[in-house]
Amino acid sequence: MRNIYIKTGFLFLLLCTGNFLTAQNLSFKNLSEDLQILQKQLVPDKRVAILEFEIKDTLQPVFVISGETNLPEAKTKIIGFLEEKKLAFTDSIRVLPDIAVGEKMWALVTLSVSNLRAKPDDASELVSQALLGTPMKILDYKNKWYRVQTPENYIGWMDAAGLQPLTASEFENWKNSNRWLFSKVSGYVYEAPGKKAATVSDAVLGNLFVVESTAKKYFKIRFPDGRTGFVRKTDCISFDEWSSQEPGFQPVFSAAKKMMGFPYLWGGTSTKGIDCSGFVKTVFYSQGIILARDASQQAKFGEAVDISNRNNLQPGDLLFFGRSTQRITHVGIYLGNGDFIHSSGKVHISSIDPKDRKYVAERNFFAARRILNSSKSEGIVKVKDHEWY
Repeated sequence: MRNIYIKTGFLFLLLCTGNFLTAQNLSFKNLSEDLQILQKQLVPDKRVAILEFEIKDTLQPVFVISGETNLPEAKTKIIGFLEEKKLAFTDSIRVLPDIAVGEKMWALVTLSVSNLRAKPDDASELVSQALLGTPMKILDYKNKWYRVQTPENYIGWMDAAGLQPLTASEFENWKNSNRWLFSKVSGYVYEAPGKKAATVSDAVLGNLFVVESTAKKYFKIRFPDGRTGFVRKTDCISFDEWSSQEPGFQPVFSAAKKMMGFPYLWGGTSTKGIDCSGFVKTVFYSQGIILARDASQQAKFGEAVDISNRNNLQPGDLLFFGRSTQRITHVGIYLGNGDFIHSSGKVHISSIDPKDRKYVAERNFFAARRILNSSKSEGIVKVKDHEWY
């Protein structure tokens, strides 16, 4: 028996082949190449889509194709591809979410910051984070882990302790509730209205919760998992005000400066620890804008800026660095006069001007995108326009 393995992104394809395929004179090399081309078409970015399957030779004239995807149209094309090859097979590909999830196909983050990992394992790589109150789509469940998709379509595995599953009706009720955003860099939720009360939880910039009532200078809030607590009114902004604001450079700059000196954390998207794209994402989210998760994704959206002349740059533009325009690995926010703020080691200000002492020679500046006037374009979505909110 001969095996062909193709592993590209979230596509894991195992072709276990025997005499049946040989009898049909199929070229393994050509089949492999065709499937790789199809994979790139169906899943150009493994971070925002799932397509995992395998085809097994059961030593019978009928093959079994099994696996899972969150793209029904991808399954249809894979099946059509195999049918064109005149293969006899049994279809066992799961379309996510399915019965493993049940009726609760939505979720809200229940902790100030919940981690998303590459695999359902505590030791797996941290790929991103989601903040309290972030709405997510549940795609799968395995042991104590949920595979979820965030509003920017990023996919990862989250421990069940970090989220609250919801039915469609429960999710709609949340969208119609009295929601407020925690607008300070960090703080606390207390058991009673006063700083001397015991702590229920910490809070970070971007946390979203439901306000049940007021008590003098405090709001009584409800977490998605039913816990309650109190936060200072002055630390919050209403959902309507937050989601309807028209961000300009000064509010963006103000939000970014509040994180000066905060530590770098690979996969971090919160003020507890933050990577380069997570920093940019968090700054703009505080202004009611949802950006793509990673630097290489962010570099694809917004208005392209000609960087041949530095005068073309405007404060608030995103600056991208890397090995080439196709290999973007770092991002920062332009401040003007050659300066940009970014997270690398810690959040700090550097320069793209070789004559400036803040210039970092190993940072290769390759591209810039304008975000502030592109909030209705692909990959840049205002919270108020996002159907999950």
